[in-house]
Amino acid sequence: STGLTEDQKEFQKVALDFAAKEMAPYMAEWDEKEIFPVETMRKAAQLGFGGIYVKPDVGGSGLSRLDTSIIFEALSTGCASTTAYMSIHNMCVWMIDTFGNKEQRRRFCPSLCSMEKFASYCLTEPGSGSDAASLLTSAQRKGDTYVLNGSKAFISGGGDTDVYVVMCRTGGPGPKGISCLVLEKGMPGLSFGKKEKKVGWNSQPTRAVIFEDCVVPVGNRLGAEGQGFSIAMQGLNGGRINIASCSLGAAHASVLLAQEHLTVRKQFGEPLANNQYLQFGLAEMATRLVAARLMVRNAARALQDGREDAAVLCSMAKLFATDECFGICNQALQMHGGYGYLKDYAVQQFVRDIRVHQILEGTNEVMRMIVARNLLQG
Repeated sequence: STGLTEDQKEFQKVALDFAAKEMAPYMAEWDEKEIFPVETMRKAAQLGFGGIYVKPDVGGSGLSRLDTSIIFEALSTGCASTTAYMSIHNMCVWMIDTFGNKEQRRRFCPSLCSMEKFASYCLTEPGSGSDAASLLTSAQRKGDTYVLNGSKAFISGGGDTDVYVVMCRTGGPGPKGISCLVLEKGMPGLSFGKKEKKVGWNSQPTRAVIFEDCVVPVGNRLGAEGQGFSIAMQGLNGGRINIASCSLGAAHASVLLAQEHLTVRKQFGEPLANNQYLQFGLAEMATRLVAARLMVRNAARALQDGREDAAVLCSMAKLFATDECFGICNQALQMHGGYGYLKDYAVQQFVRDIRVHQILEGTNEVMRMIVARNLLQG
């Protein structure tokens, strides 16, 4: 909490308490039984965590990007998988709040901020992940409707959520032909694939989202035609900070688990904590965690302030934090020895849950491309 305001320390404490009491005791069960903990998330929404950086007039908390990062880091100490879904939900609500008109904001945001309804972000397709500008899902304008055809892959919450923020092609090839539509579950022509079996992130369902002559009112389009790619990328700048923050929380929890294990576990007649090699390893883990946290919070401030370098700082923070935090969790597992590989010990779940953070919201290879392009363009 170093450097945080009194309000931010209070947000952090509320989120840490919620994580400890409402999430951590159930994390393993949600993972094993693949439970989407709807009621727990609705409890979190009562604390203002359903629309953290959404404007208050439609039910949001109106907090800053830094406040948001602090909250997601704290919640992830209880369950990184569930918090990561909440971060995606928050990103979707922010997109509707920011780019929607008055009617759209009032129609969608209040029930999403309360988590009475849940949202999913639909950008990735079976044939276009990193190359999002080449997406093929098409929306043909017919009077006051669009007819949507195509499919999206790896959609968090898919099939269990109520609102789908969908990027689709309304014009020619490339990013300028992409628009953004908001779909609602139950629309004719909207269906879902099988529930995917995943290494981690098991407290949130993942399915393909399929559109077969799905009719969507023009009134459900966010922004103008052709603005969709810009909306998607602006959403992802915040999403990258959010997912990096979830990695920070998992790493923080893993450092504490390793610290405890080294203290209680004995080998060769003395606690592991007396072994200098392990002491140095723990010191390095804590140092890397603090460095990653500072990068993420710096990027959050830049995005909040609308700085010109915000996008590249978000990419740097996502790259650094997700790589470093996975390494920290993995090292914590190693320090547990054979116990770390048992599902009775939480450290293995943090490793499984945050591995995917190096892939989604833009792979870390793409983050390197963004940073390099920024540097080489001067």
